[in-house]
Order: sequence, then C-alpha cells, then structure tokens
Amino acid sequence: MKRIMLCAVALFCLLGFAANAEGDLKVVAANFPCYDFARQVVGDRGEVTLLIRPGVEVHSYEPSPADILAIESADLFVYVGGESDAWVESILSGFDAAQGPATLRMMEAVTPLEEAGEDDGHAHGDGPEYDEHIWTSPKNAMAMVAALSEALSQLDADNAGAYAAAAKSYIAQIAEIDAAFAEAVESGVRRELVFADRFPFLYFVREYGLDYVAAFPSCTAQTEPTPQTMLTLIQRVQQDGIPVVYTIEMSTQAVARAVAEETGAGIRTLYSLQTVTQAQFDAGETYVSLMGENVEAVREGLN
Repeated sequence: MKRIMLCAVALFCLLGFAANAEGDLKVVAANFPCYDFARQVVGDRGEVTLLIRPGVEVHSYEPSPADILAIESADLFVYVGGESDAWVESILSGFDAAQGPATLRMMEAVTPLEEAGEDDGHAHGDGPEYDEHIWTSPKNAMAMVAALSEALSQLDADNAGAYAAAAKSYIAQIAEIDAAFAEAVESGVRRELVFADRFPFLYFVREYGLDYVAAFPSCTAQTEPTPQTMLTLIQRVQQDGIPVVYTIEMSTQAVARAVAEETGAGIRTLYSLQTVTQAQFDAGETYVSLMGENVEAVREGLN
C-alpha cells in the first residue's frame, strides 16, 4: 500500500493536477449504489465517477494509483464503509489534510445489522461484524440519497436547493419500489425465499419480514456449500413447494443449477447491485430500474 501511495503522489506531481480547476463539483463513488445515488442528485451540476468499475469483484478490489489520484482530486468521496472498504481508511490517512476530499461514509446514514451466520469466511475480532450491503433495503437507499443531498449542499451551498429537489425526486422513485415490494410480499402465498448463492440481502429480508435459507452466509469467499447445506436447500424447496431459487448477478449459478435439477425449481437473478455488468452500465441501468426487476423476481418466488 505504501508503494501504491508513493506512485500516486508521484503521478499527482507529474501531472500538476489542479483540483476542480473548472469549478465543477467532482464526486467519486466507490461502488455502484453510491455512484447511482450521487449521479441522480448531482445531475449536470458536476461530475460523478464510479471508482470500482463495472464487472469488478468488489470484495477483492484493490485501488490502483490512478484510483487513489481520483479520490484525492475529488471534492467528495462517497463509500459504504463496510468490510470491503477496509482499504479506504489507509488511503484517506495518507492524504494531506488540505488536499484530501470531503468524505461520506454511508454506513453512518443507516442502522447497520450484524452479519448473518458465524462461519462466513471473514476474520472476526472481538466486536460484531456488520453487513455492508445496506442499500438492498429501499428505505436505507432513501436515507443514503438524503445523506448525499446534505453532504453536497454543504460543499456547494449555492446549489443546495437543486440538490434537495433532485434527492426528493429520486427518493420518491425509490419509495415506489419500496411500496411495490411491500405489495408483492403482502399478496404472496409464502414468506420464504431460497438463495442458492451468496447472500447479500440481509437488509432486504429484514425490511419485508421474509424468511430465507441461503447456500452461503453474506458474501463469503466460500465456493462450495457443505453437503448438509445442499441437502437443506433441496429439502426446503421440495417440502415448501418453492417455485424458484435465486442467484446474484455474475454468479456461476452452479449451486442453483444443482438444486434446480433435483427439485424442478426455476432459477432467477436477484440483483444485489454491488456491481453491474458493463452492458448494464452502458445501457444506463439505475438502482430503481434494477430493483424494479427484483420486484418481479420476488413476486414470482412468493407465489
């Protein structure tokens, strides 16, 4: 990390970068949800950059010198602040106080939940480990958008009204998604989802009072479930008549296919939005558009 920092500083000096030279607000967002919320609120009043590029595995991401330079030159750096962002603090601590960006740690905008499962492949200390996938709850997403509006308004008071209006508009769209999920759950014939994959949806299932069983706890590095877990998944699908099992984006779907072959269940993708594919990014997909697809996938699983 020290070598990366030295390279970044050298590159900064070589380019002779003048931060915000044209007066446009510059926001760098670590992952896709933070990026989408920021671009909705900023609009054409500044430039928003996604740091962890489409298709990159966020849990094993390591910043490049160019990434560090982008953070340093930003007016605002937005990140979640969970375990996958452990690299952030070491980078921020290396910046000169006068040069580093303002920061917004989204975990502070919501009430975090402890990770599900004990054997999740993470190194646990004395304190609890909190699940970082906070945006999977639409209510949390609304709080994140509001926090962004406030942070931007503090940096750019002249446009505070515009940021507040944009945030209000996007929060209204997310509220519609929230209502659609609530209706899908209320009208469903069951309250149970089966995840034949990793499980970044703790905030989601808690929000809507859903039961679940998953092949892996949270986003563990494990690649194969235990035989007992596989048996549990298959039995739950068979006994409870579960129509579909879920995978997340860019999954191998190996576990889901095995469960489907044994049970006849369908396979559906439930977008966690930790990242998006390049095609989705180029097509302009948003938190709202992808969560709208999730509504229909959940509706199918509950009926």
